[in-house]
Parts: sequence; structure tokens; C-alpha cells
Amino acid sequence: MPLLFSYGTLQREDIQLATFGRVVSGRADELVGYEPALVEISDAALATRLGKTHHANVMPTRKARRRVAGTVLEITEGELADCDSYEAPFDYVRVTAMLASGLEAWVYVHGPSIQSRR
Repeated sequence: MPLLFSYGTLQREDIQLATFGRVVSGRADELVGYEPALVEISDAALATRLGKTHHANVMPTRKARRRVAGTVLEITEGELADCDSYEAPFDYVRVTAMLASGLEAWVYVHGPSIQSRR
């Protein structure tokens, strides 16, 4: 089963139920070599609907000591496709990353933010 690291909304049971139709078991872990960041929500209507002006994001750093806390979830391939659909409207892309536990997992990062750092 694929592993997905969530540092944001996919840790919430209500979002899991809406996205997967079930609550997903997970365990605490940390994303290594990343740091927290925010992405402005440019769509005013969406910001109003969500009740916030920014999305949580993570940015890669060359500093291995930097970490982002979150939850590693075991999901199915179909649920991973559901996550792609859930994250796509917000311009998030799926990449692999190393976790503090030594596991490798998928994680979603804001695509335009990553592109602008290159």
C-alpha cells in the first residue's frame, strides 16, 4: 500500500471521510529536509469559502535537520488517485520524500512554489 505523508488537512477525519469515504489509520512522523511555508489563496471566493487566506505548504531545504511534523497514512492506489484529485485544484503536486522514521512516502507540495525555487 502506498504511504502518504500529510502535514495539513488530510490528517483531519472529516477530510478523510470526504476524500476516501473512511478514516485512515496513521502514525506521527516528520518530513526531513523541508520547512513549513504558506501559499496565498488568490481566489477570493475560495478564500472566503475556506475561511482562510493561505494554504499550508512545505518547501525543500538543504538542511537535513529541518523537519515538518505530520502523519504518515497507509492508503490504497485508488485513494492516492483521489488525493491527486483533491489537491489538483490548489496546484499541489505529488513527490516522494524521506521521513524521519526512514520510510519513503508521497507528499503534496505547491507546484508553482517549487518551480520558482529552481
